[in-house]
Amino acid sequence: MNRTPEPNEIYQHFKGNLYRVITLAKHADTGESMVIYQALYGAFEVFARPLADFTGKVDRIKYPDAASEYRFTLLPQIVGQPQPGPAPEAIPETALPVQDAQPDPAPEEEPSLDPMLLAFLDAETYEEKLAIFMDMRGRATDDMLTTIAVSLDIDLKEGELEERYEELKNCIVMLERFECNRFR
Repeated sequence: MNRTPEPNEIYQHFKGNLYRVITLAKHADTGESMVIYQALYGAFEVFARPLADFTGKVDRIKYPDAASEYRFTLLPQIVGQPQPGPAPEAIPETALPVQDAQPDPAPEEEPSLDPMLLAFLDAETYEEKLAIFMDMRGRATDDMLTTIAVSLDIDLKEGELEERYEELKNCIVMLERFECNRFR
């Protein structure tokens, strides 16, 4: 793979699991470029791997049956966002037939959901939800906060974005605190 991963891109590991790139970092001692990424399953663990390993090919000796050529493969945008590709070829105006008919109505686009919002909605425990929600600080929108509030059956008051975020965070903290996940 020739490209450098970008934050919030979703990659599929050759074994099938999905991961979200959080950021790129440098090793404190060696200066080696590292990819910091989070699993989008289970406990949503966070991992660090050297950039060369992340973008490298699968070890065919160790994994001879691997279907993928690379260890991680970039997934196209998950929901409703256009995929990068070649620009459509320009058609000269003389080649277009002249019509008096009305133009076709614009096709409805499927709404796009943030991958972190999807991860939040898929999280099974309030502890996982809280960790993902904390990572959303600074990029959460009013619509995202409303979606999260509805999913948790919380009545979120109108107001400033930061106030709504804090109110929702306090509710999730309270839910997490009283979540019954211990064996009795």
